[in-house]
Amino acid sequence: MNVSVLTFSPHLERSSLPIPDDLVFEIFSRLPSKAIARCCCISKFWASMLRSQDFTELFLTKSFAHPQLLFVFKDDREIVFFSSPQPENPEENSYVVAANHLARFPGREFSCTTGFLCYGVNLIRNCEFEKVICNPSTGQALTLPRLNSRLRVGMDSYLGYDSIAKEFKLLSMNSSRVTDRWISKEHQVLTLGTKNSSWRLVECCIPHYTSRKWLCISGVLYYTASVNSSSLNSMVACFDLRSEKLSFVKFMETFSRTMHHSTTLVNYDGKLGLIMSRSSRHVSQANKSLELWVLRDAAKHEWSKHVHVLPPSWKDVVTETMRIIGMVGTSEIVLSPSFQYVPTYIIYFNIESKRIRKVGIQGLEAFLGKRSYTYLNYVENVKFI
Repeated sequence: MNVSVLTFSPHLERSSLPIPDDLVFEIFSRLPSKAIARCCCISKFWASMLRSQDFTELFLTKSFAHPQLLFVFKDDREIVFFSSPQPENPEENSYVVAANHLARFPGREFSCTTGFLCYGVNLIRNCEFEKVICNPSTGQALTLPRLNSRLRVGMDSYLGYDSIAKEFKLLSMNSSRVTDRWISKEHQVLTLGTKNSSWRLVECCIPHYTSRKWLCISGVLYYTASVNSSSLNSMVACFDLRSEKLSFVKFMETFSRTMHHSTTLVNYDGKLGLIMSRSSRHVSQANKSLELWVLRDAAKHEWSKHVHVLPPSWKDVVTETMRIIGMVGTSEIVLSPSFQYVPTYIIYFNIESKRIRKVGIQGLEAFLGKRSYTYLNYVENVKFI
C-alpha cells in the first residue's frame, strides 16, 4: 500500500484515496483519540469522515475491548484527567504507569459515562451552575442549555448512553426544601447532539432525595435514593433512556438498614449489582466479607444476595481504610484507599479464586493534595458532541 495516501494534506479529496473506506477507518481507528481530534482540523473532508457514525462506532467498539483506568483530580477551580491501561488478572506487585494526560477543564462536580463527562461550572454572579459536557479524550466541551426551572440550587445530573438509539441523554433535577427536609423536584431530560436541544419534563411518581451513587447499564440510568435527605437510601431509581420513564425498585426491609456509604453500584453481567461492606461504612482490615446484591427482577423488586468471604491474606494486604470503586467482569472487585488524596495503589479481590493483589500506580505525584477519583472501565470516544 502506498503510505503517502494517508498524509495530512488539506487538499485531499475522496477520489485521492485508492483504498476502501473500511480500510481507511481501520487504520485511523488505531490512532490515539487526541490524534483523531487533530485530524478533524485538517480539512472538511477529514472531519466528515472521522466524525461519521461508521467511524465513531468502530472506534468505540475497539475502545470497549481495551478499557482503561481513569483518574480525575479536582479542586475548586478545575478538573484534570489522566488515564492508564486497566490491568486484567494483574500479577503480584505489577505496576501501572498513569502517564497519559488527557485534558483539564474548569469545573466542579461531575459524572461520567461511555467516554463523556458532565460537570458543573459555578457562576459566581448569581450562585448558579452551568452544566457542561466534555470529552477528556478529545478535549472538546459543550455548554448545555439552562434548565427550565425557577429553582437555582441543589442541581443533580446523571449522564447516560443508549447504545441502541446511539444517543446520550442527561437527566437533571433540582432539590427543594419540604417540611424542613430536602427532596428532588422538576425532573427533566435533555438529548445531546440534536438541533434545537431543549429540556423535557419527566414525570416522577415517588418523592425522593437523590444521591451521587449512580450507573448506566444498557440504556437505563440507576441511582440510589431515599425518601428524603434525612433518611438512609432505601430504593433505586431507574430511568429508561428510550421511554424516558422513571421507576423505582425497593430494597427488602433487612437490606435497607445495611445501606451504608460503602455501597457501590456495578455492572454485573448486564444487571445492576450493589457491592457493600455490611459491618461498617468503609472497608477495612477488620472486614470478614463483602456482599454483592444483584437485581434479578426490577418489576418484582427481587434481589439475590452473594456473600464473599475474604481470605486470611486480606489482613496482610489491607493496611488502611478502603473504598470500593467497582468491578471488572463478574469476578474482580477493585478497591482504593479512602483517604489518600492521590492513590498510590489499588487492590483487586477475585471472588472466585479468593486471590488478593495490590497494583501500584505511578506518575501522579504532581497532584498530591488534590482530591482524586478513580473510575474503572473508561473507554475513549471520538464522537463529536
